[in-house]
Formats: sequence, structure tokens, C-alpha cells
Amino acid sequence: MKKVLKIVLLIFIGVLFIGTMVFLFIKNQPKEVIYEIVTVDEGNVEKTSVATGKVSPRDEILIKPQVPGIINEVLKEAGDFVKQGDIIATVKVVPDIAQLNSAESSVNVAKINLKQIELEYLRQKDLYAKNVIAKEEMDKSEAEYQKALEDLDNSKDNLDIIKTGISKKTAQYSNTQIRSTITGMILDVPIKAGNSVIQANSFNDGTTIATVANMNDMIFIGKIDETEVGRVHTGMPIKLSIGAIDGQKFDADLEYIAPKGVEENGAILFEIKAAARIPDTVLVRAGYSANAEIVLNKVEKILTIPESTITFSNDSSYVYLLTDTTDHKQVFDRRHIKIGLSDGIKVEVKEGLNKGDKVRGNEVVANAKK
Repeated sequence: MKKVLKIVLLIFIGVLFIGTMVFLFIKNQPKEVIYEIVTVDEGNVEKTSVATGKVSPRDEILIKPQVPGIINEVLKEAGDFVKQGDIIATVKVVPDIAQLNSAESSVNVAKINLKQIELEYLRQKDLYAKNVIAKEEMDKSEAEYQKALEDLDNSKDNLDIIKTGISKKTAQYSNTQIRSTITGMILDVPIKAGNSVIQANSFNDGTTIATVANMNDMIFIGKIDETEVGRVHTGMPIKLSIGAIDGQKFDADLEYIAPKGVEENGAILFEIKAAARIPDTVLVRAGYSANAEIVLNKVEKILTIPESTITFSNDSSYVYLLTDTTDHKQVFDRRHIKIGLSDGIKVEVKEGLNKGDKVRGNEVVANAKK
């Protein structure tokens, strides 16, 4: 019995040893690598640079009052469209006490002068009717009387302006009515009824009543790295991608490159501006973030292959050209090529390949050789 057990144990050990050797042999066999095959085809290659920034109106006009006072009424709000001359708000004038007192005194003095001159004028008129005085004296007396009337009217108008900001003669030109100076959209109205406002002067910019902009004249404002700024110039075409508007790109033309850069996070950046051409059917709000794709160079209808298929050695570039697929094996021939423009994904092929050639791509599958 013991002899039989020994024989069985030896057989089991032998089978286990042989199985282990077979497993290790199979595992150590070289793997057959299968590569993706890429066909050389015609296409276009663009070398681009991307600048980040925002889209804004070219000019944002700050509307300010011409007189100090208190906002009486706000007639417009942000988002409203206004034409040049439309009233945005009205101001109630708060008169200065010293000026008011002086104006009232001027009115009283003008009344006294008018009364005295009027009496003299009536006497002269009566004497002239009796042919006692010459016509020149009469004309002189009448001119002084008319002048006194005008002085009184001017004094009253001045008093009205100090009190209310307007007069009967200048009601249509009232500076208490704050009007838009351009046609456009109101972007912001930072004041409310009851707020005190002042006009611009030597010591203050004045209170902003509203910000108005022409939304049909939009520009892209962004920044570009110093490594790219030498490759761009004014007039270059740009494609704008606005973050808030998916699936659309807008044309623009580069019109400004800052002559001086600024340092941000250790990099030197230069400001650029581009005139955007946005259709009237698309609503673009001021301040939308956007990316500008600047086309630095472009070639069309040339042979292209993916850059990942190229092997670089010193200053030379190579591809592996598929020559045979016998017995389900891929056979490649190393081919020297001359390349041109690259966009980081596709490369222009100038020499070494023809349209329809098949080259080795990335490894796609690996099977153990049986």
C-alpha cells in the first residue's frame, strides 16, 4: 500500500513540475504587437495661438449730471435701449443760499431801476409828443427803458435757474434732465431716486448716472504670451469662442497689440484687441469671457499624417511604412520623410510619402504568441 502511495505522489509531483515548466515557457514567449494603420491623406494644417480674455463694447460712455442736486426720478434701467437725447433721469436742484440771496437782490434792484427809467421814459415821451425834445433824446430814453426791461427778465431767469435749474427761455435745454449722449444700451444705472449727485469739476469726476454703450461695436480684449507676440501682427484673422455661447465661433480682426508687456504670475503678457463681427441675431453681453484663436500660419490641400506616427532622430524624421501583412503579420519599412507645418496633432508631409500610403500608428493590441 505504501508503495502505491509513493508512486502516486511521484507522478503528481512530476505532472506539477512539467505543468510549471510549460506555463513558464508559454509566458516567456515574445508577444506579437499589432499597430494601428494610418493612411496618408490630403488636408489642411493651421498653426494657431490662443489668447484668453473677454468681449466688451468698444466704448462705454459714462453719463454725468451738469448740475448738483438730488435725483428726482430715474426713467431708465439697465438693459434698456436708448437713443441720443433720451432722458435717463431728472435732478432736483438744491440752491445755494448765498447765490439765491444774491439773485433775489438782483431782481429787486432791476425792478427799482426799471421803475425809475420807466418814469423818465414816460416824461420824455410826453415831451416828444409836444415837440419839446429832439428824436435822438427820445430814442435814447426808449433804449434805456428796453434795456431795463431786459435786465429785469434776465434777473428773473437767473433766479429761476438757481431755484429750479431751468428758466422759461431755456426750458427745452434744461440741464436738470440728464440725457443720453449716444445711441446704445444702458449697461448700468448705479443711482436711485433720492441720491445726491454732483457735476464733474476740477476736484471730482462727478457722479455717474448711467453707463451707455453701443453693443453693435464689440471688441475682444485679451492677453498673449511673449513667446507668441512676435508672430502676430495687426490685421490677422481671429476666431472667437465665447464661453456663454456654445457651438458658435465669430470672426474678428486683430487691430491692436500693446507695445509694453505686463508681468503676471512670472510670465510677460501683452494686451491685444480685436474687432469682433457678431451677427445682429446673436445677443452678446458685455464682459462675456472668450478665447481668441489666432491663425499664425496655414497650408491647404497638402499631405498630412498624425504627429504621433513620426519618429524623430536628431534633425531627421522617420515613419514606418506598411509593406506587407502576410500570415496576419505586419511588416514595416523605415522611411525618411521631410515634414513642414504642424498644429500639434497633424503634420504636413513635404517629401517621402504619397497619398494612400499606410504608416504605423499607435500600438492597439498585444497577444501572446502561441
